[in-house]
Amino acid sequence: MEKRKIVVLGTLIAIAAIACVTAAAFYFAPETPQALMVYSGAGMLKPMDEIGTLFEQKYGVTVNYNYAGSNTLLSQIELTQQGGVYMPGATMYIEKAKEKGFVDYEQLVAYHIPVIAVPEGNPANITSLNDLTKLGVKVVLGDAKAAACGKIANKILEKNGIFDAVDANVIARTATVNELVVSTCMGTADASIIWKASLVRTEKETDIIEIPKEQNIIKVIPIGTLTFSENKEYAEKFVDFVASDKGRAVFEKHGFTAYPSEKYA
Repeated sequence: MEKRKIVVLGTLIAIAAIACVTAAAFYFAPETPQALMVYSGAGMLKPMDEIGTLFEQKYGVTVNYNYAGSNTLLSQIELTQQGGVYMPGATMYIEKAKEKGFVDYEQLVAYHIPVIAVPEGNPANITSLNDLTKLGVKVVLGDAKAAACGKIANKILEKNGIFDAVDANVIARTATVNELVVSTCMGTADASIIWKASLVRTEKETDIIEIPKEQNIIKVIPIGTLTFSENKEYAEKFVDFVASDKGRAVFEKHGFTAYPSEKYA
């Protein structure tokens, strides 16, 4: 009888020990967030939507996006102090975010290449940047205070000494590159300066005029984790996933050139 009690007692102790270990493992296991908030430049909408789906399939974490102009997003981040990841259209914005203490881990993903976009058929016969200065040419550009494409367009025009002449022909400035695409496709303007990838796979009807490398300013697209992310582990996993070979392949599928590239070194 005594032997049986000892066996039973030993079994109960073993079960209790297993329960304690299991509970401890559960308690200390990293929490998997239900969703990850990502601030992304509007020009990366197509590849980022696809990457979000792939990330959810792999990690079981839903990715929610806030798409807008890069500077607009930075202002929102500063105001709300919320979210997990920031992906602007150029490194200058993530540098600003780092200076403010908002970003503590980053990767480089792809290139943003500015081109001149015109309505299909090129009715104003635009062939170069200088043609944007011609009398009567209607130009639409991004808002430099809101979108990376607007700020870069200004710098390209300044670099080539034609900012004032082109600015006199600007009929509108938009908050996002996607609005630029729509405006150009509808024929509202004769030309605009847009990221090439925003046009390559669009169903809209536009023609593309390449800007010579020596006249152009090509930017690199970064992505970084926000310091106030509620789950840094998955924020970093997402950043690494976007910058992985698989993530970069998605960007190339949508007309981007993956980073790094000898062509733009």
